[in-house]
Amino acid sequence: MSVLPLVFTSGWASGINAYAVVLLLGVFGATGISDEVPEALQRTDVLIAAAVLFLCEAVADKIPYVDSIWDSVHTVIRPVTGAVVAALIAGQSGSLPELAAGAVGGSTALVSHLVKAGTRMAVNTSPEPLSNIGVSLAEDLGVAGLITFAMFHPVAAAVIAACLLLAGVVTVVFLASRIRRFLRRRAQRREERRLAGEGVRHGPRR
Repeated sequence: MSVLPLVFTSGWASGINAYAVVLLLGVFGATGISDEVPEALQRTDVLIAAAVLFLCEAVADKIPYVDSIWDSVHTVIRPVTGAVVAALIAGQSGSLPELAAGAVGGSTALVSHLVKAGTRMAVNTSPEPLSNIGVSLAEDLGVAGLITFAMFHPVAAAVIAACLLLAGVVTVVFLASRIRRFLRRRAQRREERRLAGEGVRHGPRR
């Protein structure tokens, strides 16, 4: 059977939490749950690194504004991870060209990442932190649940991932005004810090 559904699902999940995808797939492969996981993801050093980075993301992703900074840093990391994981999966099965798999996984991860980042910008317009924690937990559980489901029902998981991706795009478009408000606030804070820094350098006027 083609690994395209798993490639698509892993790409979607990588755009949300790339480290969780690498960790989960590696564990599933190492424990024998799935034989479609490439050996490169099952290596002990890869699993340890993925686990440490996953814990870092689990903390950063739940702090208002820190989550958006984290997302900015991962604008390249998540799509690249999605592409690499997809290519490795394709290379393991041989049923899909690695270049094509990488393109599918990387592009899906990029769109998924942009949806996540845009949603977080909208959430950060809310003054309380509980919404960030709730959204982050939902994302973590969604990634873990869908990747696990994909091990046993890859086609159904891919359909769910596609629906979630489409729903996310629609949501970001709907929340565009809140995202613009977040960007204006961030620009305003930067300007205030710049002016404050200039005031400190010049000191009080006599």
